[in-house]
Amino acid sequence: WGLPSGGGGARDPWLRTPLAPSEMITAQSALPEREAQESSTTDEDLAGRRAANGSSERGGAVSTPDYGEKKLPQALIIGVKKGGTRALLEAIRVHPDVRAVGVEPHFFDRNYEKGLEWYRNVMPKTLDGQITMEKTPSYFVTNEAPKRIHSMAKDIKLIVVVRNPVTRAISDYTQTLSKKPEIPTFEVLAFKNRTLGLIDASWSAIRIGIYALHLENWLQYFPLSQILFVSGERLIVDPAGEMAKVQDFLGLKRVVTEKHFYFNKTKGFPCLKKPEDSSAPRCLGKSKGRTHPRIDPDVIHRLRKFYKPFNMMFYQMTGQDFQWEQEEGDK
Repeated sequence: WGLPSGGGGARDPWLRTPLAPSEMITAQSALPEREAQESSTTDEDLAGRRAANGSSERGGAVSTPDYGEKKLPQALIIGVKKGGTRALLEAIRVHPDVRAVGVEPHFFDRNYEKGLEWYRNVMPKTLDGQITMEKTPSYFVTNEAPKRIHSMAKDIKLIVVVRNPVTRAISDYTQTLSKKPEIPTFEVLAFKNRTLGLIDASWSAIRIGIYALHLENWLQYFPLSQILFVSGERLIVDPAGEMAKVQDFLGLKRVVTEKHFYFNKTKGFPCLKKPEDSSAPRCLGKSKGRTHPRIDPDVIHRLRKFYKPFNMMFYQMTGQDFQWEQEEGDK
């Protein structure tokens, strides 16, 4: 792939992710405290929330607290971080035939040694005909995840929410900045050598967006027909359209439609509402829709140039053109 693999000089060690094959490539270690829905999940956290998931799934899904059984998931949202996975999960949980874990179990990257029974026990109870799901966005960039998931269920359905890699990287940085205001600027972290214009692909915020690189790993274990790629951009401008594809892919009736969404002008993205409910729409938490810091246009231009060949390869591999090169004015 010809990617740079060095460190990045004398920067804070948490900003660098080792690129050893067995290492997970993610910036999550950078954050001592995540928002509740994206927390570094502990046994206690999961145990405490299982009851809530079982008794009344947020989002209007059918309650099955005392019926059904816990099953391993038949579908996973595997990525990508800051792509729109939380929005997708909340929307699909509205469907009565979907039962999903609210927190990220991180089984196939952090908790694998706990075994499948632990994983099954994290899941909500389901009735016949209901699909069990979970989402952990770091799976997509975890080298061991495809093999581990394949060994659990080779016919599982995988969903990847992707977004313009430049915008995604800035969003990733913005999230980290909100927790660690003292970190260097985006411009400093993005380059190995600003003068020469060398992008630092060992920085996880940059590396996560090299989707073709990560997808290659998954295609060794799963056919494309088992992977659905959802556009993070279209999830904002046409949530019902993207949710129609998701429901078709999962073999579900199209229950989640435009009547479930309301566009919030303040946040800049759709919020969920129950169609039969007159209460206020439920929007994603304060960790979503943060204002991005202003990034030097030259840096954005160089990042676009860096990502372009990888984007083209990704379009070729998936058979989908996400048109990221046509977008202008990345924040």
